[in-house]
Order: sequence, then C-alpha cells, then structure tokens
Amino acid sequence: MLKTSFFLLYCFILLPQISNSQTPIKKDAAAIYSDIQKLNFLGSVLYLAAHPDDENTRLISYYSNSVHARTAYLSLTRGDGGQNLIGTELREQLGVIRTQELIEARKIDGGIQYFSRANDFGYSKLPDETLKIWDKDQVLSDIVWVVRNFQPDVIINRFDARTPGTTHGHHTASAMLSLESFDFAGDPSKFPSQLSYVNTWKPTRAFFNVSYFFYGSQEAFDKADKSNFTSIPTGVYYNSRGKSNQEIAALSRSRHQSQGFGSTGSRGNDTEYLEFIKGKKISTSDIFEGIDTSWNRVQGGQEIGKILEDVQTKFDFNNPSASVGELLKAYKLIQNLTNIHWKSVKTNEISEIILACLGLYTEAVTHQPDATPNDAIQVAMEFTNRSSVPVILASITAFPTNEKKILNKNLSNNKSEKITTSIRLDNAPYSSPYYLNDQATEGMYYVADQKDRGKPQAERSVRLKYNFLIDGVEIAKTQEVAYKYNDPVTGEIFENFDLIPAVTTSITEKVQIFTKKKQDVIVKVKAGKDSANGILRLQLPQNWEVSPSEIPFSLSLKGSEETFIFTVNPPKDQEEVTAHAVVLMDGKTYDMEQTYIRYPHIAKQQVLQKAHAKFIKLDIKTGKQKIGYIMGAGDEVATSLSQMGYDVQILNPSEISKESLYKFDVVITGIRAYNTITELGLKQDLLLDFVHSGKTMIVQYNTLGNLVSDKLAPFPLTISKDRVTDENAKVTFLAPQHSILNFPNKITSKDFEGWTQEQGLYYPNKWDKAFTPIISAHDYGEDPKDGAILVAKYGKGQYIYTGISFFRELPAGVSGAFKLMANMISIPY
Repeated sequence: MLKTSFFLLYCFILLPQISNSQTPIKKDAAAIYSDIQKLNFLGSVLYLAAHPDDENTRLISYYSNSVHARTAYLSLTRGDGGQNLIGTELREQLGVIRTQELIEARKIDGGIQYFSRANDFGYSKLPDETLKIWDKDQVLSDIVWVVRNFQPDVIINRFDARTPGTTHGHHTASAMLSLESFDFAGDPSKFPSQLSYVNTWKPTRAFFNVSYFFYGSQEAFDKADKSNFTSIPTGVYYNSRGKSNQEIAALSRSRHQSQGFGSTGSRGNDTEYLEFIKGKKISTSDIFEGIDTSWNRVQGGQEIGKILEDVQTKFDFNNPSASVGELLKAYKLIQNLTNIHWKSVKTNEISEIILACLGLYTEAVTHQPDATPNDAIQVAMEFTNRSSVPVILASITAFPTNEKKILNKNLSNNKSEKITTSIRLDNAPYSSPYYLNDQATEGMYYVADQKDRGKPQAERSVRLKYNFLIDGVEIAKTQEVAYKYNDPVTGEIFENFDLIPAVTTSITEKVQIFTKKKQDVIVKVKAGKDSANGILRLQLPQNWEVSPSEIPFSLSLKGSEETFIFTVNPPKDQEEVTAHAVVLMDGKTYDMEQTYIRYPHIAKQQVLQKAHAKFIKLDIKTGKQKIGYIMGAGDEVATSLSQMGYDVQILNPSEISKESLYKFDVVITGIRAYNTITELGLKQDLLLDFVHSGKTMIVQYNTLGNLVSDKLAPFPLTISKDRVTDENAKVTFLAPQHSILNFPNKITSKDFEGWTQEQGLYYPNKWDKAFTPIISAHDYGEDPKDGAILVAKYGKGQYIYTGISFFRELPAGVSGAFKLMANMISIPY
C-alpha cells in the first residue's frame, strides 16, 4: 500500500517549491497570470537525453509557456566528462558547474530539472560500450523513479534508439533506456522497493525529437519526407513577456556557458518535429490528444476547474490580490482531492500563486557566509504584505532543529515586519553536492537514499518554514537561509549560506612527480572557526618517508590559513600512491578540501572532497626548456609542466611579438585554443616563424568548427572527428625509431597503461607528407587512427600537432603521459 502521508511530503520535497537561496523571487502580474494558466492545465511532458546541453530548449519553453504543461528535462549525466570553456574545473567540479547551469536554464524556460546517477565518463561510440560502464539497472531504475514521481503523459527523447553508432553512445543509450522505462514504470514487479514512496505510472506515448542534425545538414532535412512526423509550431510570441519562444529558448541555452553555447534568439515561424515511437498514436499535432488535461481529469476537480477558470478570466493585472479569495476556495477544495499526485502538484502551485498575488515578500538572511555544524547563527527575516488582504504570520519553524515559534502577527498592507531569531545548527550536514558525498565509480555516482535520487541538488538544511493564515486558510512556504551583503558596485547580493568543516586542508600540488631526490610537499590548513588548534599529518605508505611525522598548528581566527611543509623521500622503485592531508582536532579527524566554484551566471557552490594528491615516483628525464603556454578552453597542463620541473610562462596572445617569443624554447597551445582565442589567428604567422627559426611548437587538439586560422600548421592538415575513446586501446608505434618514442625517455607499450577516460580526440585524418605520424590505435571494430601525434620539420624547428588527451592524463597523474610529453618538448631541432 502507498504510504500517503509520506508520499505527500516527499512530493513537496521533490517539486521545485523551495525558494532559491539567492535573490528572493518577486513575480510581476504577467508571471502570476502565466502561473494561473499552468494551474489550469493537468498534463506533463518529460524531455529526456544524456547530457547537459542535449535538451531542446525550444520545445521545453513551448510546452511550459505556450501549452502550460508541467515540463521537465531529465539529463542522465551532469556533463562531468566534457571540457570547460570558462575555467580549469574538470570532472566532478565541472559537473557541479553544469548542474547549476541547467538549474539556471530551467528558471528561464520554465522547466523542471532532474538527473540520474550516471557518471559522464567521456565519449563512447556505441551504447553497448556505454552500458558496460554505466550500471544499466541503476540508471534504468533512476529513470523509472523520475517517471513515477513526475508522472509524464508524454516522454520525448532527444535521440533515436534505433540507430546505434551514428552518435555518441551515451545519446543512443539514453533513448534505449527511456523506452524500456516506458513499460517498466507501470510494472509493479520492476524496482518494487520504490513503491514504498511512489505509485506505478504508465505514460501514454513517447516520441523522438527528430532534427536536421540527424540528417547531416539542414538542406538534407528540408528535403526529407516528413509525412510521418508531427509538426510542432514553436515560433510563438508571448505578448506579456515581449519575447518569442525562440528568444526565451536562446536565453536558456545561453546558460550553458561552460560549453560555449551562447545562442542568438530568433523570431517568426518555427517548427519542431516529433516522430511517434511508442504508446497510443495521435492524429493531430497535439501530443496530449485523448488525455483530459482539464480539472475534470481528477475526481472532485470539476468545481475547482470552474473556480480557477473564472480566476483566469477575471484576473486583474493591476490588482492581482483581487483573485486571492477565489484562489483560497480552490485551495481548500484541492486539499480534498483523492489523487495524491495532483493534490501535491497543485497545492504547491496554488500556494505560490496566492502568496505572489499578495505581493508577499519574504526574506531570511544571515550576515555571515558560513558556519560550522553545532554553531548558532542570527537570522534576520522580513515579511511585507503588499496588498490590502489581511495576512497573519501564524508561526515559524526553524530547521535543522525543527523548533517552532507561534507568532500570530498581523502583516499590515505595505508595512515591513522584521524578526530576528537564532537558529541552532545541531548536527547539520556540510553544504556540498549530495551526490559527491560517497566514492563514485567510473560510471556511476553512489546515492544511498532513494528519496535523493533524481534531484538536481539537495535541499539545504538551514531553512525556515512560514505558516500564513489568509482568511482562515493556512498557506505554508519554505525558504532557505541566505547570506546577504552589499557590494559597492553591484549592490545587494544574495548567496548560499554554507555549513563548513571546522578545519579543511589541501595539498597544493594535486600531482607531484618524484625522481630520485626527496622533495618538499606544501599543505595548507584553513580554519572554519576561531581557535582551531590541532595536529596535521601527511599520510603515505610506509615506504614513503615523511618528515616531520606531524606538525602542530594553531589558527586563532576563522578564515585564517597557514602553509606547512613536509619533506617526502620516495622509495627506490617506480610507484604511484595517494597522499592524504589529515587533521586531528578536538578528538575528531578532518580530511576534507574545500573548493568554491564562483561564476556570475550560477549560484556559488562549496565543494568538499577528500584532501588528497597523487604522488608518483617516476624514472623520467626532462630537459631545461623554457616553455610559453597559450591557454585555450581551460586546462591544467601548464601546472603539470611546472610540476615536471619546466620553467613555464603563460602567454597572452595579444602580447605575442617576435621579441617576446624568442626567450622560449617551446610554445604549447592549450586545448581548443584555435577555436576560442580569436587573437591567436592574428599571431599565427609569428608562431610559425618562431618554429622556422629553430624552435618547437606543440599544438593540442582543436575541434572542426570556428577555427580562428585557416593555417593551423605550416603544412596542410585536416582535423576530423576521429578519436580513440577506449583508454586501454592497444597502441602501435608507426615510427619506432623517432626521438619522440626514444629521447630522453624510452616509450614502451606499458606507458599507455592506466590512462583515463580516452586516449585522444579530434585527430587529423589527412595531412601533408611532411608530417610523420608517430603512433596508431583504434577502438574495437574500427580502422586504425594514425593522427594522434604528427610531427613535421619546418625550417630549423619542429611542429607537433597532437590530439592525445594530455589535458586529462597529466592532471590525473598518468606517468606514461608525462614521459611522452617530456619527449615531445625535447625533440631535437
């Protein structure tokens, strides 16, 4: 049997009802009216794909804002395996950024965001490969969980389950799993443990969102037979917003800044196409055909529908509060519904509408950015009822302690009531992405609590629940406590309030290379509270000698930081180990590193991960070359080069001149530099002259589109989409006597073991005979890919183009990648 009371509570948690802990939302009359239209529509559509950026924001915006359906996007991954165009964060931290970008995108297009536990491990070519790394049953259970919670009438897949091998393996796998979930969600024998919290649910139909890129070009798609497709007129203009559907979709799409997907809005007619895949067919362009999306859909809904239709018809844009009386009548009737799902959804929606109609402003802020668990903080609340409707603030409940205060305070028209309270943070958990709390596998994140699965982010523990009485009807609102301050330039700022550890540590070099000599290791300790006194240890296996064994520290002020030095003597033999920076303080062990992710387009995020680093005892020889590094889309290769002992200087492309270049022996361009740095195209002749004069240039991978120079290399070279996604693919040496494989380090097949995520990407597939290909590899069932490293003598110097994923391998501490890079840098002229 369904546990009704818990289910109702859980629905409220899963739905996006909690105010964001940044700037409080203040809706205008047009936004309220749009919410009322959505209140009168009882239908849901779920868009499903593999990654952040896979979603079609035009369709999401259309169904949310024009059809007024509940519209959600389920991204199976958080985009952890991609690249970052705005910073150096990769893997988990990049996933945090992309999660927040999707949350911001949904605020714009009106959708709801979900995720599965699937880990974006990088590119795969076939769904079979994907599902070997993902745990298929776990990902499928997550999709079923979202379907049973969200209860979509219609599922729209971004990708086609019938064409494996034509696109990213994650893409095809997402569609395949979606179609399986279509049947599984309604079957009580599938994932039965979920039924303690949710009911089974059977969607009505599923579609594939066909598009021109499945045909190779817009021209080919324009010529294609579309008689079996349903056309959706998405070129809607919203008078109340002054924007077209495409403009809203472009604004949403442009939240994907870490992927460089800024989009320009368009206007006029526009059409999207859907191909029927499963369920009940339709004979019109209405994907809800045959589904009652009015209030008549639920028993007892007819009277509610009449009231709310009248509210919509008579809505006064100059006085939204005039609708409150009828909305309260509808609210009370909604509480009598026996359909638990729609009761939960519509209670949430109508509660927000009632408070918005009142112009009821609420704020809960603290003037400190963070605190440690078991502290107490002062929280300042403001309540302003900007309407003539009488409102009583009946009570406030503070979390995490669940302390309730009865107030029964009248909120008079346009009079601000300010209340200050102390909130105890007893046993409050740290603020960090919930899915990073436990160790992940290559293919899956671990989330123990079923109720957390699917959420984009966890509800913050420090929050307040307000109970308002409006004409005798109790309306609740939950608000997370925010950190508020005034910036002298931008003004009022709201940020997330964080729960932080009493002390955090970090090893400054995440990968440290040891040759024969002992080295100093720098560890930082940061206080999360006043009077942080303890002992710092650097934990390593016994055959790694650490001196001193421990270091006492005393940090008097919260936020203060001190640097300590350990001397580490490596073992004789080559070895890779993990070092841990651990603090013993007040009888507790602290071993977390604190990172803040701050970008203006997303909410500030604290990320807590184990404070560790990879130490590598490596028999490697390097030269004394001075390297100029030109950053591209963001990577940490330059840091890795410094770790190897090279003198590295970051070059600003705008400052490149003949004179500035000649102090370097080698110039290296970062990943996608020729896609992202416009000025680099203007300096290309200078760079090639640098090579011609007797120096070395190493160009890391670029993609095909938007190259800033048509002369990427001194000789013709064509970039392709060729890649070797299997990091364990066998490598063949095409030029075994070449110096890159022999000097100053002998490269063997063992040096290609232990690589991460992929060997390389966007290899050239055509090149001038002046180039010498060095290695070859290929994924299963494919032809050899020979373009991983291409070397050409140009004048007196050497030009090297490589698609090898050094930007992943070096920060991951792959010893063979270090040796290969050292040989490329040391190539004789």
